[in-house]
Amino acid sequence: MTMAMGITKSVGSVLCLRTALNRCPPLSPSSSFFGQRRSKAQCWGIWMRTQGIAVFTQRNGYMIRAMGTGAENNGGSIDSEYDYDLVAIGAGSGGVRAARFAAQFGARVAICELPFATISSDETGGVGGTCVLRGCVPKKLLVYASSFSHDFDSSQGFGWSYDTEPVHDWKTLISNKNVELKRLTGVYKSLLQKSNVTLLEGRGKIVDAHTIEVKGKRYGAKHILVSVGGRATVPKMPGSELVITSDEALDLPSRPNKICIVGGGYIALEFAAIFRGLGTEVHVFVRQPKVLRGFDEEIRDFVTQQMSTQGVVFHFGESPTAIEKNSDRSLTLVTTNGSERADTVMFATGRAPNTKNLGLESVGVKLSKQGAIEVDEYSQTNVDSIWAIGDVTNRMNLTPVALMEGMALAKTIFGNEPTKPDYSFIPSAVFTQPPIGTVGYTEEKAIEEFGDIDVYTSSFRPMKVTLSGLPEKTFVKIIVDATTDKVVGIHMCGDGSPEIMQGFAVAVKAGLTKKQFDSTVGIHPTSAEELVTMRTPTREIRRKSDQSQAKKEEAVSSTA
Repeated sequence: MTMAMGITKSVGSVLCLRTALNRCPPLSPSSSFFGQRRSKAQCWGIWMRTQGIAVFTQRNGYMIRAMGTGAENNGGSIDSEYDYDLVAIGAGSGGVRAARFAAQFGARVAICELPFATISSDETGGVGGTCVLRGCVPKKLLVYASSFSHDFDSSQGFGWSYDTEPVHDWKTLISNKNVELKRLTGVYKSLLQKSNVTLLEGRGKIVDAHTIEVKGKRYGAKHILVSVGGRATVPKMPGSELVITSDEALDLPSRPNKICIVGGGYIALEFAAIFRGLGTEVHVFVRQPKVLRGFDEEIRDFVTQQMSTQGVVFHFGESPTAIEKNSDRSLTLVTTNGSERADTVMFATGRAPNTKNLGLESVGVKLSKQGAIEVDEYSQTNVDSIWAIGDVTNRMNLTPVALMEGMALAKTIFGNEPTKPDYSFIPSAVFTQPPIGTVGYTEEKAIEEFGDIDVYTSSFRPMKVTLSGLPEKTFVKIIVDATTDKVVGIHMCGDGSPEIMQGFAVAVKAGLTKKQFDSTVGIHPTSAEELVTMRTPTREIRRKSDQSQAKKEEAVSSTA
């Protein structure tokens, strides 16, 4: 990367590039600046920003102009008319990523967030957002905790014995989890500080297209980013105030002996697995005939069977109608088919964009019927200066997707590189026990898209359970476009599936063919090697070919 042209100072004087570079610190290509290893040119550029010199990256090098001169840069100019070039409302994963990288492009950036609390409310939140504080991270810590009971059971077949049964202490788990959350929110604050992003603690509200208000103080912003995420919702019904959501489930004072969970999505199933692994009696109530709507049909059936084997009780085709409080403080969940008594009732029936009381309607930002912010393919709303990313837009509600959207937004506004988020072949996981890893098309969607597909499946007992004697299995599925031989979908349920899928997602994203999969030598003995050793299709579906043949026959009969 080369340095181009010169540096224009705000007073109008021009310094030659050599003079400017002589003032720079002697950084080498291996220097670590802001905690990241960068090239020599990048080091010069970042240092100049810290000295008040804006550096705009172009495809053919750097264009360098003084801060505050109003230099044009794809609409993201450094403009002294406003307090900040970008203010983000919501310091979750997406907001923090967008803010940090916007600052690295030379923008003056602030981000506002509510004070930290383990349970969110209108007055509390915390830097790090849902994923870090009351979502992916604490949930995964509880998944780890719950998996040990399974390991204890498995170990006996390998010769381990215990004089007493292992005992779990819920309070220790929750206390240690909360210590980790405080550490993580501190890490996020440090990242913002090192990136020269100003943290405004308090609830941010949009006053007009270029103004936000935090704790009664107003700030001007050339661009406003809404990255407030979503919030768990509970449908209105008698006794709905008695139930908990995933927020409270991660911070209960004690573990319930019995819990009823309403919902059939990944959040409901993950918490069902957590509580069952820790010894709780778990009942899951699902309105639909199957769990995990939108996932591959065979995966849906397989994970239900595996969780049932572990003791989770599923109630399909039942909808809640009321929750009643009993004299002994227990609760009764009343459904369309009966009732179930439990210590705790948890609703995991969905999340909604957290757009209330942000001032969006007053400035004319369009919202969907569900309250999501409507954006174009560059994450821009119908109000030119206001943008939105993450769950608040209800596009694809995954943390890594919000990170991608944040990066793309920073490039688009401040990097002179308009970038659309790429939603193709995004892998995901469900941390049930056993967990699910998936990428690409389900069999049903692949038939719709490609017509002719080959499906490879395998169900087997992993090596670990051959000695443990536990009734566990692993299921693997590959979907291939028969016309191109490209692998367009992989689905797996079994130990290690998410870790395995992250690697194979690269192959699917790159468009590798089944022949290339077959030519790859497997690692033995592993469950993952199954993905490169399946040679014979379980079934060959020829929807496109059948339709084509039918048309030919119809044409022949019409001319006869």
